[in-house]
Amino acid sequence: MLDPVRQEVVATAHTVVIKVGTNVLTRDDGRLEPANLQALADQLQRIRASGRRVVLVSSGAIGAGMGRLGLATRPTEMRQLQACAAIGQNFLMRAWEDCFARHDTPTAQILLTAGDFDSRSRYLNMRNTLLTLFEWGCVPVINENDTISTAEIRFGDNDHLAALVTNLLQAPLLVLLTVVPGLYTADPGTDPDARLITTVERIDGDVLDRAGAGKSSLGTGGMRSKLRAARLASVAGESVVMASGRQPGVLDALFRCEPVGTLFLPQSSTMPAWKRWLGFATKPRGRLVVDAGARRAVVEQGKSLLPIGVVQVAGGFGKGDVVSICDPAGVEFARGLSNYPAAAVDRIRGLRTEQVREALGTLPYAEVVHRDNLAVTM
Repeated sequence: MLDPVRQEVVATAHTVVIKVGTNVLTRDDGRLEPANLQALADQLQRIRASGRRVVLVSSGAIGAGMGRLGLATRPTEMRQLQACAAIGQNFLMRAWEDCFARHDTPTAQILLTAGDFDSRSRYLNMRNTLLTLFEWGCVPVINENDTISTAEIRFGDNDHLAALVTNLLQAPLLVLLTVVPGLYTADPGTDPDARLITTVERIDGDVLDRAGAGKSSLGTGGMRSKLRAARLASVAGESVVMASGRQPGVLDALFRCEPVGTLFLPQSSTMPAWKRWLGFATKPRGRLVVDAGARRAVVEQGKSLLPIGVVQVAGGFGKGDVVSICDPAGVEFARGLSNYPAAAVDRIRGLRTEQVREALGTLPYAEVVHRDNLAVTM
């Protein structure tokens, strides 16, 4: 009997973001395996034939570059990684183009950095480009622009990039294809009693603790990376499936509503586009630590952040900059636009409204962050 929850997830998935990890696409030596790419392209084409829009977030450029150069291990220096990406991206994109050419489907290469999401105008331009590519019947193939990315503007891995693209498009479904079948109750490599978890209602600390610290040999991510990406997308109202890209016909099975991989359910109703950018895409310029009462007011009661709830200010942010809002333990739970620069917030933190007027000589804003300019991120 088919799972009605999965049936609903598939039925409402008008746009799908599919991320494919390096080890799904390559041989042990790092070279691309054409048969793996073709099998995935065929399945993606069948998804498109059902009337859905598909975005492919493809890793593999650095791995392909390693294979082309005959490197046995992944380089560690940034300049070497960027050189591998420059060499491998050409092979990766050509391989996908050849695969989709069999279906007479054009592909479009999009290389991104975190700065593209941080800028509101570039963020909107990116969305408009993707929507136009859909109109023209193209499959967008997205990867991080490893050749120019630096430590300050890197996503960290393509799992995070895929979650950001999912939020950008308000895509109801994100699929993370890796080399493991999904999330297990324990490490299946060491615990014979470990079992696959088919559905996760909420990604909390207990779920994150199930992730090991290991990474794949050619890729940059790991289970914890995938869980963080799944949480980013699910908090904004999307469903996420993590499954094995090496399982034959895995996408076909998923869209037949079969219980493949692990399904992570949305944690909230769909978040508006503006708040998706505010909460997940842009980089905070500072941090506000608030007390427990302020956290409850923001998260549970939908209130603005008032000066009286702020206990600590960090960073040199200005008026209108994005700030991270953290609980007493330093854990971020929201982001928003500050009505005041950092120095002013530091002067009025812990004060009641009437005291703010006395401290500043005026009261331009009663709130440090207004609810309309605030997004809960957990």
